This record gives sequence, C-alpha cells and structure tokens, in this order.
Amino acid sequence: MIDFTLTDEQEELRRTVERFARETVAPVIGDLYERGEFPYEIVKGMGAMGLFGLPFPERDGGMGGDYFALCLALEELARVDSSVAVTLEAAVSLGSMPVHRFGTDEQRAELLPSLLSGERIAAFGLTEPGGGTDVPGGMRTTARLDGDAWVIDGSKCFITNSGTDVTAFVTVTALTGDDEISTIIVPNGTPGFTVGRKYSKVGWSASDTHELAFDGVRVPAANLLGERGRGYAQFLRILDEGRIAIAALSVGLAQGCVDECLRYVRERSAFGREIGRYQAIQFKIADMEARAHTARLAYYAAAALLLAGKPFKKEAAIAKLVASNAAMDNAREATQIFGGYGFMNEYPVGRFYRDAKILEVGEGTSEVQRMLIARALGLPAS
Repeated sequence: MIDFTLTDEQEELRRTVERFARETVAPVIGDLYERGEFPYEIVKGMGAMGLFGLPFPERDGGMGGDYFALCLALEELARVDSSVAVTLEAAVSLGSMPVHRFGTDEQRAELLPSLLSGERIAAFGLTEPGGGTDVPGGMRTTARLDGDAWVIDGSKCFITNSGTDVTAFVTVTALTGDDEISTIIVPNGTPGFTVGRKYSKVGWSASDTHELAFDGVRVPAANLLGERGRGYAQFLRILDEGRIAIAALSVGLAQGCVDECLRYVRERSAFGREIGRYQAIQFKIADMEARAHTARLAYYAAAALLLAGKPFKKEAAIAKLVASNAAMDNAREATQIFGGYGFMNEYPVGRFYRDAKILEVGEGTSEVQRMLIARALGLPAS
C-alpha cells in the first residue's frame, strides 16, 4: 500500500513550523528583505525550535529526526519566505551534513553541537568564479601540505551563510593533487581567508551570500574532512541530498503562491464582482495547485528512497527539476493574478517572483538535472 499521509509526529512538526512561519517570520521578513538584512532573530528562533538539528542523531546534539523532517520544515518556511528557508537548508545540508557524514569523531564532537543548536552555522565552498557547474574541470583552488598544515589558495563564489556574525567555518573543496579533490575545514577569521562584500542579489535578499578568497591560508592538517582525494565523491552525495531539500523549498514557494492568490481573489473585485468568480482566474489557480501537488509527490518519493537506503539520484534530480519549474511557473502566474500589485514589493508574491528563478539554477541547474536523468536512463554522454 502506498501512503503519503503524514504521521502524527510529522504533522505536528509541519503545523509547528507553519505557525512559526506565519506568526514570527511573516510580520518582519518584508522589511528585512528590502533592507537586505540577515534574519538573526529568526535564526535564533529556529535554533530554539531545534530545526537546525532535525535530521541528526541525538548523540550528536540533534533532534533524532530524518531528512524528510527537514524537508517538511523547509516547505512550510518557504510558503512564507525563501530567504529564511534557504538559510536553514544551506546550514543543515551544506554546512552540518558534511561533518556528520564524513567527519572524524573528534570533528563531530567539536563542531556539531553548536551547529545543530543553531548557535553557529557553517557554509560549503564549492562554486568558483570560472567554473560553475564544471567540477572538477573548472576547479582552480588548491591546497598543499606544508608540514602539519594545509596551505590553501584560490577563490569561491555564491557561498551561502559564509559571512554572517554566527558563521563558524567554511568547508572548502580544493585540488590536493593531480585530478585529486579534497575537502578542508577553514574557520572564519583564519589569516589569509577573506570574506568579500555581500552580493547585491535579485532575490533571496535576506540570506547571506559572499565571494571568498584564500591567499596562503594555513589550517591544521587535521582539518581535512573525510578521506584525501574523496572530496568529489563526498560533495556529489551532499548535492544529491540537497536537491531533495531544494525541491521541498521550491514546493513551499509554489504553494505559497497559491495561498496568497486564494486570499487576494476573495478580496479583489473587478467589473462588479470578486475576481475569484471568474473562470480564467479559477483555472490559473487550479493549475498552480496541481503543479505544487505534483512537485510535492516528487520530493516525497525521492526522500522515501533516501531514507530507505536505496538509490535516489535520478529521483532527486526529477524532484528538483519538477519543483523548481513549478515554483517559477506559479510565481509568474501569481504575479499575473495580482496585476500591478504583484509588481509591488509590499506583497509577498513580489518576493516570490524574485526568489523563484534561482531555484532553477542553484544546487545544479535544470539542464544538469536533465543530464542526470538522461544518464540514469542509460543515454550516452554528449
């Protein structure tokens, strides 16, 4: 029997995060977004709720949940705002998860407690200015052993959560030999490690994103995360999981567009009656709901495979592709339904429209997802 009904525990989590998003995030996020300010108080609130520790075992300071629990939280947050949702997503799947999956006992004991409590957050430094999706071919950042230290030189771009007041470290991918990629933990404040100015972004304006520079940065050899030369395989695993999380976030944005439109069409009148009575509007909203529903089923299915320990790469790519398309399409239709008001930042759909496009780009473009799906079907590399 196939059953996508949430358990009582999962439904309680969903409702708790929904209430937090509505009562705590919604009243303040618009101003933070327009000022481009990181939501420190909201992050503190998410930490107090245990959201940063959701998919981690209690022995590490986590909540003892699973990756699907994280996805449920991300969906509910993104129904109100994606900047907050991606802050949580990146902190967990890109910041804490590599340490949990690949760290030594000493690294987990030292780093995870403050990350899983939300007291600190971490970032993952993968993308480079000249490389983008071309990894490992486009990687230029290097790390060489000098005695008992790694010496790192290079740069990274578009790194989420890398420059906040509570950022503890960045896990950096670097060439440690010919065609050999490793991951190394670089604490913020290390000499030679420079966090560049905050980007001026189209969307996700209340999230933190910076370019990073490494000029002779020295960190202990013990800061190697996982096995030397296994960095490429490690980050592929992290990105596969992250695509399910981004799919959940995308579904939240898509559903948030439905929520806002349903409220608006009952209040807005044109030509003598509520616009929700017009079939053209009803059909738009029906299509939006269908997109959100279909995308939700896609990420539920991918998450189920992940939790069952079965291969999930193709399904994660499908979920990310379908959900990001749904978010973009729903944001466009919501803006159309709102008309001129949809172009005003005072309405959430204006934020949703600005935020949706990056979901088709970040953590693997739509083209990359199609490539992964095609390879999983046995089609040859082009």
